[in-house]
Amino acid sequence: MRETPLSNCERRFLLRAVREGKRLDGRQCYDYRNVRISFGPDRGCCVVELGRTRVLGQVSCELVPPKPNRATEGILFFNLELSPMAAPGFEPGRQSELLVKLNRLIERCLRNSKCIDTESLCVVAGEKVWQIRVDLHLLNHDGNIIDAASIAAIVALCHFRRPDVSVQGEEVTVYSPEERDPVPLSIHHMPICVSFAFFQQGTYLLVDPSEREERVMDGLLVIAMNKHREICTIQSSGGIMLVMDQVLRCSKITAVKVAEITELIQKALENDQKVRKEGGKFGFAESIPNQKITAFKMESAAVDTNNMEEQAEEIITKADPPSEIFATPILHAPGTAQIGEGIENSWEDLEESEREEEVEEEGEGEADTSECQRMETEDASTISKAKDEPIVLSDSEEEEVVILEPQEVPNKTRTQTTSKQENTSKKTFNKRRRKKRAAR
Repeated sequence: MRETPLSNCERRFLLRAVREGKRLDGRQCYDYRNVRISFGPDRGCCVVELGRTRVLGQVSCELVPPKPNRATEGILFFNLELSPMAAPGFEPGRQSELLVKLNRLIERCLRNSKCIDTESLCVVAGEKVWQIRVDLHLLNHDGNIIDAASIAAIVALCHFRRPDVSVQGEEVTVYSPEERDPVPLSIHHMPICVSFAFFQQGTYLLVDPSEREERVMDGLLVIAMNKHREICTIQSSGGIMLVMDQVLRCSKITAVKVAEITELIQKALENDQKVRKEGGKFGFAESIPNQKITAFKMESAAVDTNNMEEQAEEIITKADPPSEIFATPILHAPGTAQIGEGIENSWEDLEESEREEEVEEEGEGEADTSECQRMETEDASTISKAKDEPIVLSDSEEEEVVILEPQEVPNKTRTQTTSKQENTSKKTFNKRRRKKRAAR
């Protein structure tokens, strides 16, 4: 399914808002959307929300033979998936141009920047090394996929713990988490991507463009940087020409944003580690705000139980006196008893609508009976006439006249009318019977 294109009115409106320094979500030109990080129950699983753009990151590992030209280094593998769940324009199982570009940019940002010590992933040189696989799934697309994906990838790598191993001769033993504590990865720095959208050939600049702003932009500049102000990668797309001052201004903005996001990531990791050590509740379910309907829980409210008797007496004195109650129960019929606060029982009484229906049914029954009787008399008179008069069949005066003697008419007519009358009376009786049962 192809994505819905923007209309000319929407395009003109967005470009006019950019010229006036306004954005649809109320941000300023250099404002970044709120970043929210939540961790799953397992190590190496996280969800990063950049505004309404959501990316799920999952890290896994396995022992594999190393590459021939790098026998003492582990292997890093990154994979980003764009599913139709995130946006209807994405097709499953198809390598689109956008997907290939995003995967290459993530690999340049994280693998080529040497943010992870791959030599620490070696178990036996030339025989066994750890292969770290990072899978990124786009859950919802609202613009700036590369920034959310880079944050999710580095957070999942920092949160991941690989199993501990030991080597005795040629035997390699992998220990479970119960036997030995898992080992974190050796991470030197955390590169994070920051995207800039340019409009009208670089005249106007926006940080962290949304999905609609990406549709009308002329070009995109992505800068990956760590908190030490080291540029890990830089990429420009869209065919626009940027001057040196524009790139320097973007790099300064990137340094500020990367420092803020890095601090947020470290706080989130510390909080999750603290909760896991204390044995508290953790996971995606615990990260949902309590007041949302999807949480199925609310914060406990304190209840003051002091002076409960005095408060109860005050409530009783201030309350209205009870309504009049009959002293003795009302018995409408033998075998019945009073129900409630002495209100008269109206079970056996029929409502006005039911009475009208009952009268109408009785009238219909009498009309059906009179009609059946009239039909019987007509049939009888017809039969008597047929017996007295002969039937003459003649097409013209010239033809020979043939007189046929009347035959005896079978008694089917009377039998049919009698059965109709019986069916009508049975239906009327059944209707009355159902009405009485419903009323009781």
